[in-house]
Amino acid sequence: MARTFESSQGPATAEPTGAGASRDTGAPPLSVLRPVAARIGTTLDEATTWAELTREVAAQLGAAAGVLRAHERTGPAYQAVAGNAEVLPEPGAVLPAPAEAAPAPTGPRAVLVVPVAVHGHRYGLLVCAREGAPFGRGETEVAAFLAEGAAAHLRHAREHDAVSGIVGRLQRALLAQPGRPHPNLDVALRYLPVGQRALVGGDWCETVRLHFGRTLLIVGDVMGHGLDAAVDMAAYRSSLRYIASSDLPPHRVLRQLDDLAARERDRRPATCLIARMDPVRGLVNLASAGHLPPAVVGTDGRVSLLPVPVGPPLGTGHGGYEPATHRMAPGQTLLLFTDGLVERRGEDIDRSLARLTRLRFAAGTGVEEVLGTVLARLDAQDAEDDVAVLAARLGERTLVGGAGL
Repeated sequence: MARTFESSQGPATAEPTGAGASRDTGAPPLSVLRPVAARIGTTLDEATTWAELTREVAAQLGAAAGVLRAHERTGPAYQAVAGNAEVLPEPGAVLPAPAEAAPAPTGPRAVLVVPVAVHGHRYGLLVCAREGAPFGRGETEVAAFLAEGAAAHLRHAREHDAVSGIVGRLQRALLAQPGRPHPNLDVALRYLPVGQRALVGGDWCETVRLHFGRTLLIVGDVMGHGLDAAVDMAAYRSSLRYIASSDLPPHRVLRQLDDLAARERDRRPATCLIARMDPVRGLVNLASAGHLPPAVVGTDGRVSLLPVPVGPPLGTGHGGYEPATHRMAPGQTLLLFTDGLVERRGEDIDRSLARLTRLRFAAGTGVEEVLGTVLARLDAQDAEDDVAVLAARLGERTLVGGAGL
């Protein structure tokens, strides 16, 4: 409800006045009320907004102020009281609530009751009380103006929470768990989406069991952030699981995945690194679609990068992926990661990767501890992009005669 404040007088003061004497000097001008209103609704937290409302109203009217809201178990009760709570009337004395701001006949004290409502949505009652002079028209308009602004903030906060709840449920649905690797491989994964409310983004890790004890390890990174990137991530991940079931080598998996993605115009490009671990032969076969190279933690605890030919990102339709094969000795740990782990704004990528290769580990460090150390030493919690990282090491169990476990 819009209001026009015509008085040029300042805001109501808090000096005590004699009983029955009018304290109304008219509503203050908007130039005075605007900074007051700006101090209400500074966050999306309801309790904070209620406290800001009562604090500002109490200061403007020189009165105690509290919010009266109904509770299922205890009935109506005051919240966020500012000033002397003892002067506030019993909740039953001001109910039923008036449709508009109005003085309440509650005895010798001056009481003002203001619905906290906007566009037909009511959130509670603002109750003001003081000893002595009754509330005048200007004070009533000030309280109504501030209460209406608070109601608008409360409505926005609740709508934001409702939308956030929907987004959260959708994100949890997209946050699929990776497959189980063979028991002959120790694997640890971590995923850290950027943003306080984010549960999932465009990065992912995946493991796929293959025949003869081999396991496919994948990390990928869809361009962009948030829910849109997560939707495309889920599409890439689903396609990859289907293609990988045919037991193709990594570079051919990337080729088919690129062909599928290129047919969808709205699909965002993505980088991807695939490693096929073969514990029987002690080999890892790699292929990259525009992705950073993997790292290996050697048995001496030093970290080095494995060279891999880099093809174009997925979704371009250009193909051209080439394989690379390296030996994996027992005790070595393979580390696959997305760029959010190492990249920092304004820093050359070679320098970023060098920070990773400078890390050192004690002999026999487990894959979980390796991941924990990498994330902590590279400040992954403060990364500017999503982080997905996977560590894998040949387990103590061995294959007999090449049979799958």
